[in-house]
Amino acid sequence: MAKVLILAIVLAAAAAAAEAALPGRGVLGSGQEAPYRIHTLFSVECQNYFDWQTVGLVHSFKKARQPGPITRLLSCTDDELRSYRGMDLAPTMVVPSMSRHPKTGDWYPAINKPAGIVHWLKHSKDAEKVDWVVILDADMIIRGPIIPWELGAEKGRPVSAYYGYLVGCDNILSKLHTKHPELCDKVGGLLAMHMDDLRKLAPMWLSKTEEVREDRAHWATNITGDIYGKGWISEMYGYSFGAAEVGLKHKIDDNLMIYPGYTPRQGFEPILMHYGLPFKVGNWSFSKLDNHEDDIVYDCGRLFPEPPYPREVKMMEPDPNKRRALFLSIECINTLNEGLLMHHAARGCAKEKWSKYLSFLKSKTFAELTKPKLLKPKSLQTEETVKEKLTDEAARTYPKIHTIFSTECTPYFDWQTVGLIHSFHLSGQPGNITRLLSCTDEDLKKYTGHDLAPTHYVPSMSRHPLTGDWYPAINKPAAVLHWLNHVNIDAEFIVILDADMILRGPITPWEFNAARGRPVSTPYEYLIGCDNVLAKLHTSHPDACDKVGGVIVMHIDDLRQFAMLWLHKTEEVRADKAHYATNITGDIFESGWISEMYGYSFGAAELQLRHLISSEILIYPGYIPEPGVKYRVFHYGLEFKVGNWSFDKANYRDSDVVNKCWAKFPDPPDPSTLDQTDENLLQRDLLSIECARTLNEALRLHHVRRNCPDPNSMEEAAISRKLGRYDRSYAAKSNPIPTSVSKESSKEATGDAKFSTFGLWMVALWIFLGLGFLTVASVLLSGRKAKKTKGKSYRSKRRLSHSGLMDEKY
Repeated sequence: MAKVLILAIVLAAAAAAAEAALPGRGVLGSGQEAPYRIHTLFSVECQNYFDWQTVGLVHSFKKARQPGPITRLLSCTDDELRSYRGMDLAPTMVVPSMSRHPKTGDWYPAINKPAGIVHWLKHSKDAEKVDWVVILDADMIIRGPIIPWELGAEKGRPVSAYYGYLVGCDNILSKLHTKHPELCDKVGGLLAMHMDDLRKLAPMWLSKTEEVREDRAHWATNITGDIYGKGWISEMYGYSFGAAEVGLKHKIDDNLMIYPGYTPRQGFEPILMHYGLPFKVGNWSFSKLDNHEDDIVYDCGRLFPEPPYPREVKMMEPDPNKRRALFLSIECINTLNEGLLMHHAARGCAKEKWSKYLSFLKSKTFAELTKPKLLKPKSLQTEETVKEKLTDEAARTYPKIHTIFSTECTPYFDWQTVGLIHSFHLSGQPGNITRLLSCTDEDLKKYTGHDLAPTHYVPSMSRHPLTGDWYPAINKPAAVLHWLNHVNIDAEFIVILDADMILRGPITPWEFNAARGRPVSTPYEYLIGCDNVLAKLHTSHPDACDKVGGVIVMHIDDLRQFAMLWLHKTEEVRADKAHYATNITGDIFESGWISEMYGYSFGAAELQLRHLISSEILIYPGYIPEPGVKYRVFHYGLEFKVGNWSFDKANYRDSDVVNKCWAKFPDPPDPSTLDQTDENLLQRDLLSIECARTLNEALRLHHVRRNCPDPNSMEEAAISRKLGRYDRSYAAKSNPIPTSVSKESSKEATGDAKFSTFGLWMVALWIFLGLGFLTVASVLLSGRKAKKTKGKSYRSKRRLSHSGLMDEKY
């Protein structure tokens, strides 16, 4: 007995020592003694969607040993609360729901976050015993203790993560909604601040959210950065504008939080994962939106699909830093599943049957992989000068990147945009992305695709304003020039892509060695004009002409110098019709169609910008890949085939697959059906299939976001149409898409009109045949009627009258 007692004392002492070793858990920072009392908050609603997120966050809160209590601010209506099953999921404060605004009637659930915090400050006794507050979102996994003062937070100087897409901080939006636009910080996600600051900020956060939400005139994507253009991120702006209004200037740390799928910066360990975007590892993928109605919390024994094991991930990626990104992705979903597993056990679910995956989640290996992550010593400095120095060093090593691409107001570019934006979010590409949309005023009035991407609108030069020449490709350099002259750009390097591309991985200047005066691009060998008279005619440095294009990575200073030349040289080559011949330009159509490409090469040569040319960035689907090369971009500009299946983007120039619910491209063959005998051909076909599948998956998710009706209900409606029983009220109920978001195409409307005419004709035909049948029947029965009594005859006629077919005698 004495030995057992001694062992218990030793274990307790060891646990206390381990506890004290964690930041914020020692004697001095013991977590819950003033002025070191921390409280963590997050906001949710009474939905299955938030319940499984709650289980994951609360589990990771405990696993990471975050100091202090955590409170879930649960926004529910009285009706929702009566049927709600998840009151035991977390320490909870129920707050009145403001999803439907009590005054305006506006439906905006995101406002519950600031409203819930205001309510907590006013009504919670816990709020009276707090010095520091950490505010998180439900869709997060904590990896290590979040200690505000260790992150550098001070009274008056909160710490947050960087949200670069809040472009409204740099334009008219901030000038309209705060007296101090210069203090507007693009921040969100992780918020760590002093309690006194939160008391000042919270009411302003709520009122500014209401203010921005009501400002519908400035919801456009180019003003807010909201890809839907629906004011959905008004709450984020409410926070930034509210903080600016009360004079809070943030310390922004872009290394604390990471989106699974993104590659972490070398030497930094994120302590928070935000799984707000889809991510994948090999053939496995996860998107929170796919689980919007999932009651997995209440379904004993069910977990999210298991990701690859660490041993498998090691074999997928040789690059150590990219492999770290994959490990973070599987850690995120494994922690979620571990939380669900423990929750099911706590609810009394039957013991799970043994499986390899469950064994892994309970293993020492997994426990070791997911033990609390501590901030590295250099990240624990709180002095402003040291922090700025560290930030500067990180910025020099990993400069900010912005990706841009050029399109026009056509369905052809819209579906390409959907594909590129979807792949951008999956690829782990750092920074933001902007679509440069070239439209005439008339096109813009009819255009419905404003919500497809963060957009900068530029005047169309398809029809040249001086020469009248029709050449849409000139919009690319013209749009880049317009963007440079009208946008406050905080990125050091710009990545320029084409719309008909699919990103497969990040394209970064540090990996491909781009530098000022030394852009990176991909080889375009058919630009033979660099070697002949064309270059001599159009640049004073023909020896500096590089045959490049497709993907461009360029320093912002070079781009500012170069953009005007790119446009002018494009105009110059386009006007040089005497040298359109294929043997001079390489243009098989001899129509000057690739003048913009020469404009780029000749403009760069004029400034003697010599490119680093990499053949490992881009591949055309249908081409045989080099063994071992992990291409970052598909460029599907040419037709490609797999067996009898083929895809050519030109065949879909007029196809509105974006606005027609569930429209997609023909599915490629299943990889299992491919011939395995030739490895080169197999890899070629696998890449082609990947490209097509990514496009179709992008369209599927786009249709989900548009709230397209269930495909099965659409099939039923189609059958009803064929039978002439189509109920338009049913169609309205099953397709609740606001007309401002999406309109049916004119072709579809025309098709409906044709069908309606056909349907009416069919109804008339049936009525005619019915009357004919009754007439014949009447003649055949007339003899019998003469023999009947009057009473019987009268009753017979009454029956006909009730059937709606009155006898002509009456």
